Amino acid sequence: MAAVSWKVDGDYFEGCNCNSVCPCTFLADPDQGDCKLTIAWHIEKGHHGLTRLDGLNVAGIFYSPGNMVSGPKWRAALYLDERANREQADALGKIFSGQAGGFLANVAALIGEVMGVKAAPIQFEANGKQRRLRIPGALTLEVEGITGGDPNRESLVVNPALYGAAGFDPVIARSTKYTVKAHGMEWDNSGKNAFYSRFAYEGDSRL
Repeated sequence: MAAVSWKVDGDYFEGCNCNSVCPCTFLADPDQGDCKLTIAWHIEKGHHGLTRLDGLNVAGIFYSPGNMVSGPKWRAALYLDERANREQADALGKIFSGQAGGFLANVAALIGEVMGVKAAPIQFEANGKQRRLRIPGALTLEVEGITGGDPNRESLVVNPALYGAAGFDPVIARSTKYTVKAHGMEWDNSGKNAFYSRFAYEGDSRL
């Protein structure tokens, strides 16, 4: 089997149902007993072999009924940018499901049930300390970075043990709106914990 190298990087943000700051980042139990997490990725530059992935968006909904690492395992649903052609969609599916290896393969090992993978119109916006994700009919997530003692500096979680953009220190934020109604999962966790940062993943996919 031939190995195909891949790499994606860009903007990342997430929202969950924990109060700030989410204890899951240091492997403690979620403070609400479970985790209701949404993650958004905007790929600024990316490729899977010769397939370019620049400018595409991906989003995921995750439900963890207990500790995110020790279990029980999560349920997950993945949304791929409907603008992707067949080769791009195949590459996105492999990378963000963990099938292509790399960091996301470690995340995939925590998932017990995939609720669905589908193409959708994914609206991703980043403006200063604000981030916005919208998938019509499924979810809305809007977050804003909190203001610390120095309003000109971002407040960070440094060296988290668990974070979806490994290698980056997340900016602490809160959701101004966070609603989900998809795949039998439904919640409104507006006003809860959020993070944002850059992200970069890479690996070798087997064809």
